[in-house]
Amino acid sequence: MLALINLIAFFLVLAYGLYLAGHVVYSRYLFIKLGKKPEVKDDFGARINLLLDNVIFHKKLLKDKKSGVMHVVMFYGFIILQFGAIELVIKGLSKGFELPFGSAHKYFSLMQEITTFLILAAVGYAFYRRYIEKLKRLKRGFKSGIVLLLISSLMASVLLSLAFEQIWLGHEPSGFAPISSVLASLFSAIGVGTTAGAVLFYIFWWAHLIILLGFAVYVPQSKHAHLLFAPVNVWFKKLDPPGKLSSINFEDETQEVFGVGKIEDFTQTQLIDLYACVECGRCTNMCPASGTGKMLSPMDLITKMRDHLTEKGAAVTSRTPWMPSFAFANTQANQIAMQASEVAATAEGATAAAVYEKNLIGDVITEQELWACTTCRNCEDQCPVMNEHVDKIIDMRRYLVMTEGSMPAEAQRALNNIERQGNPWGINRKDRMKWIEGLNGEYEVPTVKQVEEFEYLFWVGSMGSFDLRSQKISQAFVKLMHEAGVKFAILGNEEKNSGDTARRIGNEFLFQQLAQENIGLFEAYDVKKIVTCDPHAFNTFKNEYPEFGLQAEVYHHSELLAQWVKEGRLKPTKEVNERITYHDSCYLGRYNEIYDKPRVILEAIPGVEVLEMKRSGCDSMCCGAGGGLMWMEEHEGSRVNVTRTEQALEVNPTAIASACPYCLTMMNDGVKTKEKEDEVKTRDVAEILADAI
Repeated sequence: MLALINLIAFFLVLAYGLYLAGHVVYSRYLFIKLGKKPEVKDDFGARINLLLDNVIFHKKLLKDKKSGVMHVVMFYGFIILQFGAIELVIKGLSKGFELPFGSAHKYFSLMQEITTFLILAAVGYAFYRRYIEKLKRLKRGFKSGIVLLLISSLMASVLLSLAFEQIWLGHEPSGFAPISSVLASLFSAIGVGTTAGAVLFYIFWWAHLIILLGFAVYVPQSKHAHLLFAPVNVWFKKLDPPGKLSSINFEDETQEVFGVGKIEDFTQTQLIDLYACVECGRCTNMCPASGTGKMLSPMDLITKMRDHLTEKGAAVTSRTPWMPSFAFANTQANQIAMQASEVAATAEGATAAAVYEKNLIGDVITEQELWACTTCRNCEDQCPVMNEHVDKIIDMRRYLVMTEGSMPAEAQRALNNIERQGNPWGINRKDRMKWIEGLNGEYEVPTVKQVEEFEYLFWVGSMGSFDLRSQKISQAFVKLMHEAGVKFAILGNEEKNSGDTARRIGNEFLFQQLAQENIGLFEAYDVKKIVTCDPHAFNTFKNEYPEFGLQAEVYHHSELLAQWVKEGRLKPTKEVNERITYHDSCYLGRYNEIYDKPRVILEAIPGVEVLEMKRSGCDSMCCGAGGGLMWMEEHEGSRVNVTRTEQALEVNPTAIASACPYCLTMMNDGVKTKEKEDEVKTRDVAEILADAI
C-alpha cells in the first residue's frame, strides 16, 4: 500500500512540477513571439561551429578563467549527473534499482560521486566569489544565492539518499562509492539501522525530487533561464560581420515609425537575448560608459528590457509569467496578467494599453543611457551567451532621431553639418584638399580625375582632411605610399562623409543617402581597392556598404603598411628610440579583429620597445569617440578618454600609438589633461614608421 501511495504521489508531484515549468517556458516563448519575425541566414555549418565553440567548449565563458572553469564543472557535471538522477528517481519506485551497466556500474557510481563532489566544490567557489571576494560585477543578496542553495541542496540530497540506501539494503562500504560510504558508516555508528535507513532514504529521495522539480520551475523564471535560452541565442546569432547594423527599407510606404519605440518592434532573435542574459556583469565591467560613472550599464539595459517584455507580454497574452501564480500573486507582472484577463472578458477588442502604459524609451530605458554608448562592442565581446547590446541601442536611437526628432544638440549640429558640407564641423567642402599643402609640394597627391589608372583609392576621410592633427597622418601615409611605389589617387573635393557618424547616431536615412552617393562615385571612377586611415570608414565600407552595392576590396592603412614592410617595399632603418604602448581602436579590433598588424609595424622599427597596457587587444578600453560621441560632450562621470590615457600612462611610455585619427585625438587630449604632453607623445603608426624611413 505504501508503495502504491508513493507511486501515486510521485506522479502527481511530477505532473504538477512539469506543468508549472511548462507554463513558464511557454509564456516566455509567447512573449518572444511578440517581436518581429527576423531574417535568419541559413548556414547550418556556421551555426554548428558557433554552438560547439560557445556552448560545448565555452570559448567566451573562459575569457575569465576562474569563473569559466567553475561554470564548466557545473555545466558538464549536471550533464553527467542526469544519468544518476534517472537512476535515483527509479530507486525510489523500485527498491535497489541500478541502471543496466553490468560490471561497469561500479565505475558509473564512482563517476557520479566524484562529479557530485566537484559540483559542491564549484558551488563553494561561486559563493566565495560572490559573497566573500565580492567581485564588483556580481550582484549579492538572497535572490542571487538561491541557485547556489538549490544546487548544494540537490547534491547533498543525492549523497544522503545513496548513503541511507546503503544502510537500508545492508551494502558494505565501497571504494567505488567513497562519499556515500563514509556518510553511511558515520550514520551507522550513531545507531541508524535498516528501518531508519529506509525512512531516511525516502525523506531525502523526496527532498531530491522536490528540489529537482523546484529547480526546473525556478530556472526559466530567473536569470538561470540562460540554461534554456543561451544555446538558442547562440544558434540564432547573426552571421554578419561583428557589429553590422540592420538597414531600414525606406521605400516601404507602409512604415510610419522608424527605429524601435516599443519592445515588440525588436526582432524575435533580439528578444531571445533578454532571456539569455546570465546577469554575470562582464559586459558592465568592461563598459567604458559604466566604468566612468555614466548611467549606462549594458547588463541593466538588458535586464530592464527583459522585465519590460515580461510585463508587456503578460498584458498582451494574459498569462501569468511567475509560477505558481498563487505564490506570486503580488508581483506586478502577474497582477497585469490578471487585469488583462479581466479587461478582455468585459471589454471586447481591449488592448494591452488598457492595463499597461509603460513606454520603452523614457519609462524603462532613459535617453541618457542611450546617448552614453560609444558602440565599442566591449560588452558583446565579453558576453558568454553572445548577447548583442549595440544594435538595440542604435535601434532606439533611430526611433528618437527619425521618429521623435529628439537628440542632443551637438549630435544635431554634426548631422546638419554632414548634410550641408559633408563633414561634422561644417567646414567648407571645397577646403577638403587643403591638407595636401602640408606636404610642401614634395609628394604628389593626384585626384581620380588627374590619372588614367591607380591601384588604390585613398579615402582621406573627414578627420584626415579637416582636423589639423589628423592631417599629419594623411601626409605620413602619402609619403609611405610613394616610398612603397604604390599608385594611388584621392577623390579630392568630391569626397563626402562615409556616413558612419550618421548611422551610429541614428540617422539611417542620411547614412543610406551618403552610401549610395559614395558608391556611385566609386563606380564612376572604377574603384577596385580602397584604403583609409580611419577604422570607422574602413568598417563601414568593408562590412556595411556591400549591402548597398559596393564591390571593392577595402583595406586599413595598417594592413597595407605591415604587408609592405614584410615584402621589403618599406624598410625602416632609422632608429626611433621610444617606449611605445599601442591603443587598439574598437572599430579596427573588436569589429574587424585587426590587432597584430599595427604591432607588426612598430616591432619592425629599430629602437622601438612595445609595451602592452593591462587592457589591450580584444579587452582594450574604448577611447570614447565612437557611436558619434566624438561630436558630443560628456556631462556625467569622468571623461572616457582621460581614463584610457591613465591606463596607458601606467606602463610609463614615451609615446602612445594608435591607428585611428579619432583615437589619436582623444588620447592626445587625455595626455594634455594629465599635463604629460612634454613627456609623452601621441602618434599614429604611420607617422612613427615614416620617421624610421
